Amino acid sequence: MMHVVVTGGSSGIGLEVARLYAARGYRLTLIARDAPRLEKAREELITTGQVSDVDIHIATVDVGEDADLSAAVAAAEAALGPCDVLVTSAGIVEPGSFETLSSEAFAAQVTTNLMGTANAVRAIYKGMKSRGEGRIMIVSSGAALIGIYGYAAYCASKAALTGFAEALGMEAAGSGVRISICYPPDTITPQFEREMLTRPREAKIVMGAALPWTAKAVAERIVRGIDRGTPRIYFGFSITGLGLFGSLIKPLLFWWYQRRF
Repeated sequence: MMHVVVTGGSSGIGLEVARLYAARGYRLTLIARDAPRLEKAREELITTGQVSDVDIHIATVDVGEDADLSAAVAAAEAALGPCDVLVTSAGIVEPGSFETLSSEAFAAQVTTNLMGTANAVRAIYKGMKSRGEGRIMIVSSGAALIGIYGYAAYCASKAALTGFAEALGMEAAGSGVRISICYPPDTITPQFEREMLTRPREAKIVMGAALPWTAKAVAERIVRGIDRGTPRIYFGFSITGLGLFGSLIKPLLFWWYQRRF
C-alpha cells in the first residue's frame, strides 16, 4: 500500500491532497505545527470513512526544525512503511513592505518555505533513491514567478524553490525518483483569509482581480501532475503566462507599474 507524506497537511491544499489520496486507499502521514487542527483533520478523515485509524499517522512538528522533522518522518515510516509520495505543502506568508517587515518575520518565511521544504525532502530522499522509486512534489507559489509589492520575503523564499527543484531534479536523474514543482494561485485557505487582512493595496493592483481557486481544485491538479510525473505545474492563464513567457511579460508589467505609481 502506498504511503503519502504531506507537510502542511492539517488544512488547505495539504489536507485536500490528503483527501484525494485517502480516497485511493493510500496510507497517510500528515505533518503540521498546529496540534489541535492536525488532530481535527485526522478525526475528520477517519469519521468520514476516507481512511482507517491504522492507516493515518500525524506528527506535530515545525518543518523548519530539521532534526525534529527527520525524527517524525522516521517514526511515520516505521509505522506505515517507506514514503512513496512526498508533498511539501507547509508554508507561511506575512505581507509587509521590506522596510517595515521585521528581520524575524522575514527569516520565518524563508525558514518555513525554503528550509522547511529542503528538510522534508532530506528526510525521505535518500530512502527513495535507495529503493529506486518515489515522487516528490514541491509546492511553491505563483508569487515565485514575479516580484510583488509587500512580498519580498515570500517571493524570495518561493522563488528559491525553483532552483532547488531544478538542481534536485538533475541529481535525481536516472534514480527513479521524480521531482516536480507547482505554482498555485491565490487559494481559499485559512492562511489566505488571514493574509488578505494585511495585503497591501499595491499588491492587489498588481495581482489583479482574478478569483482565488478552491483548495480542492488546486489539490486535484497537483495529484494529477504527480500521477503523470509533470515536472512543472502552472495554474490559470496569468501564472502559466509568467511561467512560460516571464522574460517577455515581466518587463512590460514592471514598466506599467512604474508608470502607475
